[in-house]
Amino acid sequence: MKLIASLLVALFVLMAVAPAVSAAGEKGGAMGFIVGCCFGIRSGAAYNDGKDLHWREWALIIPFAGIVVAILNGLDGANGLTAKDMASQYGANFY
Repeated sequence: MKLIASLLVALFVLMAVAPAVSAAGEKGGAMGFIVGCCFGIRSGAAYNDGKDLHWREWALIIPFAGIVVAILNGLDGANGLTAKDMASQYGANFY
């Protein structure tokens, strides 16, 4: 429990300084920081390019459910799923 509380405090501190560090304009900012921090550099870069986050990415931060989604993501990756496949299934707004 202390670890989770410490991580949340660190996230809030980083969120407070992220707008000062980010570049001016519509890209980046606090939301770009959160996406990059929580979901990785690829998702952060895609978000800054105007793409939305897929429900599977949001589900990764939910305790226990995130483990199930991570396993499903791994199975899809092992089966050869590509970003082009995801774009045709969910639309270009996400991928």
